[in-house]
Amino acid sequence: MSSEESSATRISSARLTRAEWGVLLVFVAIQFTHIVDFVIIMPLGDRLRRELEITPEQFGTVIAAYAWAAGIASLLASFAMDRFDRKRILLTMYAGFGLATLFCGFAPNYEWLLLTRTLAGVFGGLAAVALMSSIGDVFPPEKRGRATGAVISAFAVASILGLPIGLILADEYGRGAPFIALAGLSAIVWMIAAIRLPAIRGHLEVERRHPIAEFISVIREPDHWKGFAFSFFLILGTFTVSSFIGPVMSSQNGWSEAKLAVVYFGGGICTLIGTNVIGRWADRMPRLPLFRALGFGALVLAVVIGFMPPAHLVVMTLVVAAFMVFAAGRMVPAQAMMLGAAKPSVRGAFMSLNTSVQHFATGLAPTIAGAILVEDADKKLVNFEFVGLLSAGAAAISLVLAGFLKSSPSPVVVPMPPPEEHVAESEPIAAA
Repeated sequence: MSSEESSATRISSARLTRAEWGVLLVFVAIQFTHIVDFVIIMPLGDRLRRELEITPEQFGTVIAAYAWAAGIASLLASFAMDRFDRKRILLTMYAGFGLATLFCGFAPNYEWLLLTRTLAGVFGGLAAVALMSSIGDVFPPEKRGRATGAVISAFAVASILGLPIGLILADEYGRGAPFIALAGLSAIVWMIAAIRLPAIRGHLEVERRHPIAEFISVIREPDHWKGFAFSFFLILGTFTVSSFIGPVMSSQNGWSEAKLAVVYFGGGICTLIGTNVIGRWADRMPRLPLFRALGFGALVLAVVIGFMPPAHLVVMTLVVAAFMVFAAGRMVPAQAMMLGAAKPSVRGAFMSLNTSVQHFATGLAPTIAGAILVEDADKKLVNFEFVGLLSAGAAAISLVLAGFLKSSPSPVVVPMPPPEEHVAESEPIAAA
């Protein structure tokens, strides 16, 4: 058991202060807009292909460009991420993300759409890196589980609110409306973040070396490579099967988009509740056993989904919701463990490289699944059982690799100013 985990089990979980809640809600809002931007283009696929006259292959390139751009940007950012105030980096990258999203709304053709989605991936990916690094600096180890769970719950909120509202806007006002509205929301969130977030500079107090020397020191650390390998197989084990759940269910059951929306809405509600509950568990019990329990559940459900025959809507909703809860839930202890795997002085560089690895896995997973799946004579997608087995295999490897993660001692925690915004530990959260 790591020192961080044992500490979390010995210390009763302190409540988040009012200032910490304020910072956390800003993080959640930023993550929400980032996730909605990433996923909204997928259900708009038919409209975009029809109105912009692009082929399915071109549309796939548009989706992949976001992930690959984010991955490459995260890799390059590792050279400089720890040399600046994390708040300044977050605000700068988030501003670029908002502008790129706005320009997506005015895309008149394939080339413009591809360019703007690439830029959105660059800035959105870097903002996400700065955000996750900031969690490790702002929140002490005994609170990181809840903080990470709240941020990850933005995925669920995006499924519950972001996608339905975006699709309604597209139906009423055209394909660009969701992106324009999202850019407007991002501008509001940016202004709140500029006011509410504290300067995050604790990592700057150590003496810096040349960026290349620091980069080499990060990649030469064996414990860091264990973390990278862990992240790669964890993400591969999730997105290999999840990227084609919708198309496979639709082709097998003959469902409309309205029925798919019911499935994802139900899954989003369950995930929203589950990730926050699991976040509290992650601060009260050892994170490695918790991760392995949730990871094993996700592994089993990936196989179940892969072999699932045509079924009633309620049955599929329950199965998919369970998979989403376990898959998203395991990310809570996993991310908390990863935040402690690097020293605070190089946490930004480490998280940049780790995010790059995750984006690589995100782009690779649907590519592999797409190569396995084929259409039969009835235009139904088959061989999904092999995709489920592959997903389970990758997830199983992540369960093993999780045991090799080690926590770095002496985390640097940024105090939450001003003091008058703090509340006593005994004060109910509702009073914040």
